[in-house]
Amino acid sequence: MQQRQIGPFQVSALALGCMSLSHAYGQPPAPEHGERLLLAALDAGITHFDTAALYGFGANETLVGRVLKAHRSKIVLASKGGMAGVDVAGDGKLVRVIDGRPEAIRKNCEDSLRRLGTDVIDLYYLHRWDKKVPIEDSVGELSRLVERGHVRTIGLSEVSAATIRKAHAVHPLAAVQTEYSLWTRNPEIAVLQACQELDIAFVAFSPVARGFLSGKLRDVNALDAKDIRRGMPRFEPANYAGNLQLLPAYEAVAQEVGCTPAQLALAWLLNKAPHIIPLFGTTSPEHLTENVGAVHVKLTPALMAKLEAVINPQTVVGNRYSEQSNREVDTEVFGA
Repeated sequence: MQQRQIGPFQVSALALGCMSLSHAYGQPPAPEHGERLLLAALDAGITHFDTAALYGFGANETLVGRVLKAHRSKIVLASKGGMAGVDVAGDGKLVRVIDGRPEAIRKNCEDSLRRLGTDVIDLYYLHRWDKKVPIEDSVGELSRLVERGHVRTIGLSEVSAATIRKAHAVHPLAAVQTEYSLWTRNPEIAVLQACQELDIAFVAFSPVARGFLSGKLRDVNALDAKDIRRGMPRFEPANYAGNLQLLPAYEAVAQEVGCTPAQLALAWLLNKAPHIIPLFGTTSPEHLTENVGAVHVKLTPALMAKLEAVINPQTVVGNRYSEQSNREVDTEVFGA
């Protein structure tokens, strides 16, 4: 596996996002299936594993911690706080809450350490910037977590270049994590440049466009009722029908290169810049093996330009997030 750099850590060029093993895309697989998937990723050379307090309201961290504990020294473990499940009504039902207050971040981290079964988290992100709290205050608490030895490095998720610069002035950021793929290009406005200038790794989540760029999702009506894509404008049936029209030209490039559509999506990011680390998720061992093969796909500048002409903010139909979700992120233009 090729290697890339996050702060002091050398990691695999591809990272595994563990969310789908417990959360988001309909009924998650059984824990024993998740265990096999995590160990298969380790065997495939992946050394960077990403989870969060939010995923399965802690269940994902518990799974990841249990399965990878014996391999802790071989991996870089990332998690996130500032957005977690909270019993707001006192009825035992957890709801998602964004809370960037220092005391909330501190509690989130303590809970994550316990669930992960580790003394220290290698990379700890603020999952969302709570706009009621100055970013300097939230990052200040992250820096104190580093000082206490609970966290080795820190990062932010779904933030603008201006926010990155403010945060980095308080404490150096090792990574910024934001959605980035051929059909979500917000980071190109200023974030990628800011990360490069400040020597911050850029971790690109949903690199296969939540399955769209795999070419395997043809009927969105077949999605599970609890699948989060059902609430995303690009996956509304009418919009998705328009987006499907982009796939033949895209798949023709994959055929020209000699790779699968999913591998092409990942290879585009790998070839884009050396400080970009694609973070993919899957529940399928077969898709895991397929995705790892993307590290061998080389794209010429001409092919990169060809792909970008086919799928870009002007050709994609629909915003990536609903109006409510857009208000919760701090990205720049392109529908956030």
